[in-house]
Amino acid sequence: MAVTRFCVRTYRQDLRILSSPAAKIGLILFLLVLLTLPLWARKYLVFVACISGVSVIGALGLNILTGMTGLISLGHAAFMGLGAYTAAILSAKAGWPMVPCLLSGAVMSAVMGAIVGVPTLRLKGLYLVVTTLAFQFIVQHVIYHWESLTQSDKGIKLATPAFLGLEFGSYDSFYYVILFCAVLVAVLTKNLAMSRTGRALVAVRDRDIAAEIIGVNLAKYKILAFVVSSFVAGLSGALYAYLLGLIAPDHFTFNQSILYVAMIIVGGMGTVLGSVLGAVFMVLLPEVISAVSGPLASAYPTLAPRIGGISVVVYGLVIILFLLFEPEGLFGIWIRLKRYFKTWPYTY
Repeated sequence: MAVTRFCVRTYRQDLRILSSPAAKIGLILFLLVLLTLPLWARKYLVFVACISGVSVIGALGLNILTGMTGLISLGHAAFMGLGAYTAAILSAKAGWPMVPCLLSGAVMSAVMGAIVGVPTLRLKGLYLVVTTLAFQFIVQHVIYHWESLTQSDKGIKLATPAFLGLEFGSYDSFYYVILFCAVLVAVLTKNLAMSRTGRALVAVRDRDIAAEIIGVNLAKYKILAFVVSSFVAGLSGALYAYLLGLIAPDHFTFNQSILYVAMIIVGGMGTVLGSVLGAVFMVLLPEVISAVSGPLASAYPTLAPRIGGISVVVYGLVIILFLLFEPEGLFGIWIRLKRYFKTWPYTY
């Protein structure tokens, strides 16, 4: 008599970040590639990887707020700017070392996130969008016009980043600082999503009234989402300031906030892997456009003045196409590919 075996998954197994040996091996190989990248890649590729790492951290912060909690924000670049300028001012004028500057930038953004988060207790939808948009323009105005503190268009030059006597003045060395922070934020975000707090945030996003009925404190978790998201955004902005070495107001405009919204839409709302994929995709997209537009401009000189406009159109089309045909973003495509090859060639 045949005995049928059932695979029973415990709650502890369901909460594991890496559910299979193949996933663990794949992650180890991927980390090895990242760790050795400065050894074999060109300097410009390392710089693009640094920008991608900073963008991944920023996208993770916005995904906590918008993707996980459902609070739409168009002021994400403002929180990054607060972190960047806090770190830059403490580094250039107070002579603080790198780590305290990074933490201070993140904490300053978190404090402002708590202040901005208070109106979310009564606002949602379009009204919340307008509130965060207003905050974005307020921060831009302050950065431009408080010249004695921010140096306005002149920008602030940061000191060479150092930690425990080791200097990180080159892209190759600072790449490892960004990589460490990106991995740390990704792991903490994944654990947050799988924790009781993460489930409460998702409940606020999906059915806020039902969540409140079953005992979820809406005020507490909405403000918490803003604080955590702003803290991560501030850390991202501070790392960006150290990466460039010179920070200016043009780095944190409204267009930058739109770019981060595009990252989480393209990557996949509410997912850690989606934030990573979306950030890398949107950082590499301009590089691809530049590589294609160069030969086009040479072959068709009349197109050269319009290349910039074409880039904006491509950005818009990418977002529209993902919204129409792939709402789950690159994360959804990845899941379908995994399911397909898991049963291949027996697809039924």
